[in-house]
Amino acid sequence: MTGKVVLVTGANGGLGKYVTDAFLGTGATVVGTSRKIQQADFNNPNFTALPAEISTREGASVLIDQVVTRFGRLDVLVHTVGGFAGGQSIAETDDATFQQMLELNLNSVFHILRASIPILRQTGNSRLIAIGSRAALEPGAGVGAYSASKAAMVSLIRTAALENKGAGLTANVILPGTMDTPANRKAMPNADVSKWVRPDSIASLISWLASDAGRDINGAVIPVYGCDV
Repeated sequence: MTGKVVLVTGANGGLGKYVTDAFLGTGATVVGTSRKIQQADFNNPNFTALPAEISTREGASVLIDQVVTRFGRLDVLVHTVGGFAGGQSIAETDDATFQQMLELNLNSVFHILRASIPILRQTGNSRLIAIGSRAALEPGAGVGAYSASKAAMVSLIRTAALENKGAGLTANVILPGTMDTPANRKAMPNADVSKWVRPDSIASLISWLASDAGRDINGAVIPVYGCDV
């Protein structure tokens, strides 16, 4: 993917760092963003760190403007940003928790899509890939706010696929089961991690979808549940 410009949101997160490394390995120019990211996070000349707050329209727009100003184009957007809160029934869920899930899992997607799609359409062969959750299709008790926010995100991505299919822009969403990240290990210390999804597997799938080989995949909702099915 030499010559391609890839933007990874949440680039230094539990999954994002694997995705960033995977694209750097393809020879792509990778822009990594999160609220707190540094150039030193990835020791590669093809990596550029751009801290940003994409939960607002202004923050997302400024980020995309910076990418275009520096590199003149954007070929691939990989959105890995998200968050989890749960443990309460719908009746017990407070406003702050529900709004937090919407901000992290839905609003950030909406803002970054609105800012990036006009730029992605210009290349005629671009990719938009987002990370959802198994809970988007299989909600569970006690995670209503999280599941609802992820389900709405899936709807946005599939809409983007329909609206841009004539412009050479594909949009797909991956729904992982529980991933083997440090945060999940800390939260579930007694779990059987051998059943969890490996982040490098998700990263490999993302880089394939972004390549020419993935050009015919559009509007897909791809479950990746590992051994925990």
